[in-house]
Amino acid sequence: QVQLVESGGGLVQAGGSLRLSCAASGRTFSSYAMGWFRQAPGKERDFVAAITWSGGGTYYADSVKGRFTISRDNAKNTVYLRMNNLKPEETAVYYCAAAGYPMGSASYSDTRSYDYWGPGTQVTVSS
Repeated sequence: QVQLVESGGGLVQAGGSLRLSCAASGRTFSSYAMGWFRQAPGKERDFVAAITWSGGGTYYADSVKGRFTISRDNAKNTVYLRMNNLKPEETAVYYCAAAGYPMGSASYSDTRSYDYWGPGTQVTVSS
């Protein structure tokens, strides 16, 4: 069982930066792959980034490559999402998620691959 809590959201101007954090409870955090997703009002939850349990592999949505960076600190049970050059269309609730089972690279972007979800943190990018 893993409980997740996101933080670091807020209001930022277009072109600005934010760093989201996701703190996890449980002693087995290091065995979980972690993902970040976002959901804008009236839209589906979309994949943003994911990281393997060891941190040795990362995956990104094409729209955020080169601007966002996912990382994790297993000693602190925390995963991060650094977001640079934010755009107004990236306004959404950002969720972190944990996946407890091995999966292929194509599955990291699928919401169905994740077993646990945080409540989300709002990110608003003003133009």
